[in-house]
Amino acid sequence: MSVTIKDVAKRANVAPSTVSRVISDSPRISEDTKRRVRKIMEEMGYHLNLNGRVLVRQSTQTIGIVMKDSATHSFENPFFSEILKGISESCHKRDYSLNLTTGESEESIFQDVVKMVQGKRVDGIIVLYSKEDDKVAPYLMKHNFPFVVVGKPLYGANKFMYVDNDNIEASREATNYLIDRGHRELGFIGGDLKFEVTRDRLKGFKLAAKQHGIEINDHSVRSIDLNDTVENGKNIVKDLMGLPQPPTGLVITDDYNGLTVMSALQEQNIKVPDNVSIIGFNNTMIAKLANPPLTTVDTNPYQLGYEASNGLIDILHEPSMIKRGVIIPTNIVERDSCLSIKPSTEKLKPQLDAN
Repeated sequence: MSVTIKDVAKRANVAPSTVSRVISDSPRISEDTKRRVRKIMEEMGYHLNLNGRVLVRQSTQTIGIVMKDSATHSFENPFFSEILKGISESCHKRDYSLNLTTGESEESIFQDVVKMVQGKRVDGIIVLYSKEDDKVAPYLMKHNFPFVVVGKPLYGANKFMYVDNDNIEASREATNYLIDRGHRELGFIGGDLKFEVTRDRLKGFKLAAKQHGIEINDHSVRSIDLNDTVENGKNIVKDLMGLPQPPTGLVITDDYNGLTVMSALQEQNIKVPDNVSIIGFNNTMIAKLANPPLTTVDTNPYQLGYEASNGLIDILHEPSMIKRGVIIPTNIVERDSCLSIKPSTEKLKPQLDAN
């Protein structure tokens, strides 16, 4: 015979409602009581009846995750694995499960979202990107469905919660890191410019260059095609390094793409950092294992995921709460992929009239 909440309450000498509040991690119950009741639940072999909870509370205790790209491409990039680790940790602490989109195209990902919402498969959704012309966020807003975006909102900023970095400032600092080491021939390699994160990092790159009187032309700004990363990366490196004045410093907006570029440079016998310095983004394990190890901007992806999940669950428990924006700080992690090409004491001074 299965153990019930009443059985646990009797053993713990508390009311059944107290056991229910312990299960839902209610702040009204003290931590000592929670620990004692949970220990008794474990000793008695009590397991929450999720099917019953769905019927009684109209809750699945499940969070939906919408991937930036197809599942195949997303899991190739450890940045998303780190975000998912943060989400998973938060959900585990608060007794929620995860449901991930598995579509391989933009339309199939959107249909996965429709199924989640209309089929009542999840209580809320975390969207792992902010993208121009995307259908997911408007659809969720139209259906008044709880969601959080990892990225800067393109619309409806006051209507839903988001978690992000200050990507303009982070990219400006990354670019200044190269400029302070004497690099004036600069290149930028990003992802799809339809994504707000790429656009913001390009803005920061151009802002830093302008402040130092460095002209950036269109040939020095490139985007890597997600569908053909390796071959596209090779062509970009060939084009950039074939310019009359090739870049001596590259800002690459993802460690994954940074490794692709480093591999292409190696094929052309161009050494990092002797011939070209590189700074990446995200500080994933790729940056640590690259040869040489990659200097990178730590965007704290684990924390992005953790805060997104916590925020969504807070909204589910208190739907009337203010939809806030959370900015996760960044910092540069110095490794071996950048080289000064002039004494560090001779840093370039920003032009006073730069905007």
